[in-house]
Amino acid sequence: MNKPADIKAPEKERQYLRQFELVDRVRAYDPSVNEDLLNKAYVFSMKAHGDQKRHSGDPYYAHPIEVAGILTSLHLDVASICTALLHDVLEDTDTDYEELSDLFGEEIADLVQGVTKLTKLELSIPDASREVQQAENFQKFVLAMSKDVRVLLVKLCDRLHNMRTLEHHPKAASRERIARETLEIYAPLARRIGVDSLCAELEDIAFFHLDPNGYETITNRLTNWRSDQEAVISQMSIALRNLMDAKGMDVRIYGREKRAYAVWRKLERQGISFDDVSDIYAFRMVVETREDCYITLGLLHDAYRCVPDRFRDFISVPKPNGYQSLHTTILGENNRRVEIQIRTERMEDVAERGVAAHWTYKDESYAYDPEKARLAGGNPLQHVRSLVEMLEHGGDANEFLEHAKLEMFSDQVFTFTPGGDLISLPRGATPIDFAYAVHTKIGDTCVGARINGRERPLRNQLKNGDTVDIIRGGQAEPQAGWEHMVITGRARSALRRLTRDRAGEEFRLIGHKLALRSFKRAGQDLEATRLTDALKRLNMTHEDEIYEAIGRGALSSEAFLNAVFPGMEKNDKRYKIDGRELIEDSSVHFYVRGDGLTAGIGLHLSPCCQPINGDRIIGVLSKNKGVAVHTIDCQTLEVPEINKKDWIDLTWRKSATQTTSIARIIMTMEHIPGALADVTRIIGSAHGNVINVRTLHRNSSFFDLLVDIEVVDNRHLSQIIAALRASIYIVNIDRTRNDQYVDS
Repeated sequence: MNKPADIKAPEKERQYLRQFELVDRVRAYDPSVNEDLLNKAYVFSMKAHGDQKRHSGDPYYAHPIEVAGILTSLHLDVASICTALLHDVLEDTDTDYEELSDLFGEEIADLVQGVTKLTKLELSIPDASREVQQAENFQKFVLAMSKDVRVLLVKLCDRLHNMRTLEHHPKAASRERIARETLEIYAPLARRIGVDSLCAELEDIAFFHLDPNGYETITNRLTNWRSDQEAVISQMSIALRNLMDAKGMDVRIYGREKRAYAVWRKLERQGISFDDVSDIYAFRMVVETREDCYITLGLLHDAYRCVPDRFRDFISVPKPNGYQSLHTTILGENNRRVEIQIRTERMEDVAERGVAAHWTYKDESYAYDPEKARLAGGNPLQHVRSLVEMLEHGGDANEFLEHAKLEMFSDQVFTFTPGGDLISLPRGATPIDFAYAVHTKIGDTCVGARINGRERPLRNQLKNGDTVDIIRGGQAEPQAGWEHMVITGRARSALRRLTRDRAGEEFRLIGHKLALRSFKRAGQDLEATRLTDALKRLNMTHEDEIYEAIGRGALSSEAFLNAVFPGMEKNDKRYKIDGRELIEDSSVHFYVRGDGLTAGIGLHLSPCCQPINGDRIIGVLSKNKGVAVHTIDCQTLEVPEINKKDWIDLTWRKSATQTTSIARIIMTMEHIPGALADVTRIIGSAHGNVINVRTLHRNSSFFDLLVDIEVVDNRHLSQIIAALRASIYIVNIDRTRNDQYVDS
């Protein structure tokens, strides 16, 4: 089987990069190179690793030298090259940080330590907890690499050399894990910062190890295709050269062939055959200036017919990693599609080396140049840091890894703020994703969106070129169902953070009210009571902890009262509501949809009885879930497991009539054409809104329907039911709160 061209199996007689060769490579792009520092790092690495060997049998020091060689192809600074030479000495030798700092300075020592930390955060965990450990380590990995992108670049080159020699790893299972990890994490990270040369090679080698048959099939097809199309490609190349020469344009023209993994991924994603891939081969036309790019495009479109839906302007709207180019597809001889990419030399450099292309001379020193990065279409490093923003919201490590992979893999759509600022998002993103991409506070207060000047639903998927204007509300408030309407990790983690924060506030509010009630029963004033001793007894540091614990059901209000007043005698008061016996004083109430409580956060409207505005309701405190709201006649309240001491008297807020609730009715109606139309007409005339209909039973004469209706309150529902009973088609109708009809 043919190996990828970039897999360079080490040979015993092959000589690794010599000291003077490494210095010459760096001097070629940095004439002011500190040769002494580079030579010292080279020699130190060889001596430190001594007789250590790799799986291939090569001396270990050959590995850091080869990694340094790969970094020179990216034209990085001397500190980065020295870091590559020394990147394993802290982990695999007796060298410590202090010695490294004394010999090479703090900058290099810090970089080496950063790479060492990444190496220790091994993403391939062989035991049962592998997925959890991998996710947690990836969080630390992102945080570490975001502090200095050179750490990531060294690690990527380290991974590339390890991949080139992966065939020497003795365990097949380990080879597969390393290859999959490379494909899922390292290659996307390389693409994220625009280093296409590293990304493409990492993908191809990983593909070779994960699916050798697939790799061989694609490479064989590419070989045959190349042989068949050689004459056509040559003719098109000559035609393009003649056209540019005739127009007096100074253009460098060359071709590039799609790599094996890129072809395979396109076949998988688009579900097409190899023969349907139209961009296996593309011509690149490199010109002097940005203006020349558009002049060249005009000349091509004047001489050839273009394919309208195959034109993309990544110069005006660069990709998130800084990539800039014009892409067009023209119809050549015999209507053959030919893809052409037009760019300047600077754009070509950024396309190949990404963030590494911004290491240049400035003020007589060779280093990262933020101004050059900005002029090239933005700082690609910022797009790595966007992953870090997801960490700020906390949450589950597995979710973070999942969302990070999604953002690294997804195709992009390019949208704009009303002020013209570009916001790039994964394909499938919604206005809520857009709002959080602009700023967390804008996302938190988002209540609607205008897309291209028209108010549109927040579930709408954004398209390339959309201008999005976010409509904001007065305060940050979590919205039910929004988490299922977003796809970016930043938006999901922010929504979860908002829900967590709001839940904490509501649990504290619930706990405070329950504590007030218990104190009132005992004839005590909570607000006038010092809680210092109680905090010590409960092993808490702040009274908010107490109230949150009570609200979550982790601490009973009686236990809190006993912690404040040890040995106090109980004095339960009993009373009845609608024939139901309750315990505690009923004078303290909660207000559903008011008083800071939100349905779905601290309060949960129980599906078993479908409570709506106006119903007589009772709350049941559930551990870590808040208060479940039931109607007073709900059969669930009869369950022995529910302690009456956990019951809470609830009242609907007076202004709740301005909102709506969902009520469920069950009806039997005649199986006659027009019956259902009459039912929906009656409901609509009564200002109800049908949101769900389900058939339960049907025969030739009758059928039973379960209908969910949006109503103002129970009086409104009664009016609708009365109107429906008057219909000639309705045999029987009633409100149902039986949990056997609850959707599973």
